[in-house]
Formats: sequence, C-alpha cells, structure tokens
Amino acid sequence: MGQVASPSRRHPKTAPDPWGDRIRQALLQFGGEAHRREVIAQLARDDGLDVRNIPEELESSVIRSFEAAWRDDKRREALGLTLRFGEGSHRWGVRR
Repeated sequence: MGQVASPSRRHPKTAPDPWGDRIRQALLQFGGEAHRREVIAQLARDDGLDVRNIPEELESSVIRSFEAAWRDDKRREALGLTLRFGEGSHRWGVRR
C-alpha cells in the first residue's frame, strides 16, 4: 500500500517572478542589451517613479530576480537572458 505525501512533505511551488518578463521587455526596448542601471531606471519609469530616487528595495529586487533567472537554466533559456561579459557583469542582455 503506497503512502501519500503529507502537505508538509510536498515541495512548495516557486512563486512567480514578477520581474522576469519586465526585465526582458526593458532590454528589448534598449535593443537587446543595456547596463543594469538603465534597465532598473526604465522599470522604475514604467511604474511612474522618479528615477532620481529609485527605491533601494526595487533595485535589489530586480537585480536578485535577474541573477536568479540567469543561474536557472530553464528560466534563462525561456527569457533569453545573457550576461555580455560573463559572471558578475552588469551589462545585461537578451537574445531575440
């Protein structure tokens, strides 16, 4: 007789990434490549924020999201993300 996993033993579903598609769209607006500072400013602008005073939480959230997606093979491939100069680069890109 097989056992059914209890809810506490199940793996929680990963929360959807609120930034992935928006980062991709911003990069496409820049022709497929831009410094992360420019991408973050564009996302802030899209949200109606003053780009001279971007909230630190927004900036760190976008950076964490890009880095997590870039390190995940499936997400990186799905979004087409690239790092122009490799690991640690602040020059983000997207394949079309």
